[in-house]
Amino acid sequence: MKVDIHPTFYTDAVVTCACGNSWTTGSTKKEIHTDVCSQCHPFFTGEQRIVDTEGQVDRFYRKLQARQEYLDEIETREAERVSPERPIEELELGKRATDALSKAEIVNVGQALEKLALGDDAVLAIDGFGRKSLADLKKRLRAFGYIIPEVGEEITV
Repeated sequence: MKVDIHPTFYTDAVVTCACGNSWTTGSTKKEIHTDVCSQCHPFFTGEQRIVDTEGQVDRFYRKLQARQEYLDEIETREAERVSPERPIEELELGKRATDALSKAEIVNVGQALEKLALGDDAVLAIDGFGRKSLADLKKRLRAFGYIIPEVGEEITV
């Protein structure tokens, strides 16, 4: 057996926990410091306490909060996408159709949908707004995710 290769063994090594509990044991180190012991560990105490020495729980809660913020942002964007307050200009119908609607005081999508609910004839009665413009309007509203009223389904695109 080789001489002087074994570490010194201390039979009176003191183990100290973060909770203040300490005891003696045998070890190759004179003093040992621990974060959790049998006096404070949730398994032994039955207490509902989260032992988080590396910040894993906080990291999990941050990820959970970031996910919720992302879902809220998507929901907000989706609500804005089909908002009745969207200006008619954003539908990109063309200058003539947009001008005809603005002369009839239809400046947002909600007003256009109300007019469509009255029927195609009500929309076609607008001066300068023809069948092609009506078809384009319906197509663009569907593309943006709006639901066209049942009465306004006479012209198919």
